[in-house]
Amino acid sequence: MQSLKEATNEKHRLAESMPFNQRMINAQLSKEEYLLYLTQLQCIFKAIEVHELPSDHLRRITSIELDIKELTNEGYSAENILTSTQKYASYLASLSGTQVLPHIYLNYLALAYGGQIIKKCVPSSGNLYHFENLKEAISSIRTIQQDEWATEANIGYDYHIAIFEDLENECLILK
Repeated sequence: MQSLKEATNEKHRLAESMPFNQRMINAQLSKEEYLLYLTQLQCIFKAIEVHELPSDHLRRITSIELDIKELTNEGYSAENILTSTQKYASYLASLSGTQVLPHIYLNYLALAYGGQIIKKCVPSSGNLYHFENLKEAISSIRTIQQDEWATEANIGYDYHIAIFEDLENECLILK
């Protein structure tokens, strides 16, 4: 059996290479585009964080809200939830606490690792990517990680790829 990392490598690379993601990494997103992205993540993390997390250091909702507030200088109503995001959030809501673990692996480690690069490239303070205790947050996931999560993690990647496609299309409309 392949390791989880090996079994998800292809989808991981595809997600990283999506035009929206590349523009984010290259510090090319406007405030409006990044706000749209944060809105999608807020929806996703709300669906995940109804479940028990391996560590409280993982919680992201408050940090997303801080970034949104910084970009809007006020409260913000997340009205523009993309269809692909709605589908992923609905899928996450259908999972049990054990079934959502591969999605915790996927979403939180993306912020813990790739997010440390991205936080310097976004038009906000990057609160989303700041963990009070990054080592503990990562360790809490690594301790429970299983190679058997590969199929479910790849499903999560498929949702993210669709979200990145929709984000890029939506940004074309914004321009």
